[in-house]
Amino acid sequence: MLSFSTGNFKVYNIEEWQGEFASPEQLFAGFDASEFARFSKQIPHSFYRPESDRIYAFLQSWVIRAGDLTILYDTGAGNHKQRPGIPVFGGLDTPFLANLAADGLQPEDIDVVICSHLHIDHVGWNTRLQGQQWVPTFPNARYLLPSIDRAYWDPSNHGEKRPSTVGAEVNTNVFEDSVQPILDAGLAELVDDGHTVAPGITLTLNPGHTPGHLVLHLDNNGEQAMFVGDILHHPAQIFQPDWNSVYCEDATAARESRRRILALAADTGARLVPAHFGGAHFVWVERDGQRFKPCFGI
Repeated sequence: MLSFSTGNFKVYNIEEWQGEFASPEQLFAGFDASEFARFSKQIPHSFYRPESDRIYAFLQSWVIRAGDLTILYDTGAGNHKQRPGIPVFGGLDTPFLANLAADGLQPEDIDVVICSHLHIDHVGWNTRLQGQQWVPTFPNARYLLPSIDRAYWDPSNHGEKRPSTVGAEVNTNVFEDSVQPILDAGLAELVDDGHTVAPGITLTLNPGHTPGHLVLHLDNNGEQAMFVGDILHHPAQIFQPDWNSVYCEDATAARESRRRILALAADTGARLVPAHFGGAHFVWVERDGQRFKPCFGI
């Protein structure tokens, strides 16, 4: 378990899964091998395994303790879920709740759950299987869900904006078993850009990966951190911000959001906390002429 502080806020990561996931060519839209060679040797082994040409990734959640408030940001893939669109995250049986307990927390202790977006690996532990029914894992929590994503991914919504073919395939069953039960239980609060969770804790809309993707900003006692979900999947996207993942719904908006977040991190000194980073699980960003570069040191 990693821990750090942002001002008076205490932060802990709760690991769910780790392993080799995909090659850079498979993950990044517009991948260029010669461009990757420009910076690949600067990427630590904890993020990229050159011997197998595979990106090493994590599924993890973040606990933020802010005074009397306990927040959980993103909830991973969950256990026992049928995921034909991305089988590596289907049928999992991980010790996620035991890892949460190792941090001194039971599900009932979580006050707020925030889902950065409604993809398969960010909403899974919203629910757990009880008998034959999916029930909320965190029964005392307010679940803050992006209102735009709620409409976009809801299979009963026949609105004008619908998921891409890849998005619909990857997210098969996800809304039904990990979002709809939260709505049915009356625990969901649909939120938009600028939502204040608590003093010094705000959500901003950074669309592209999904249309409703939310970044969580911590600002306390002169220190800042940004929990950026899937704005960044890998440090390669700091060196080359134009590389989207193949799972981004709007390519142009995703690039714009990524560059905006990297510039903000570089200019403010904010700690950048992506969802799937290995190593120290966060990064600092610096400007390098017209480019950006990561700083992996704690």
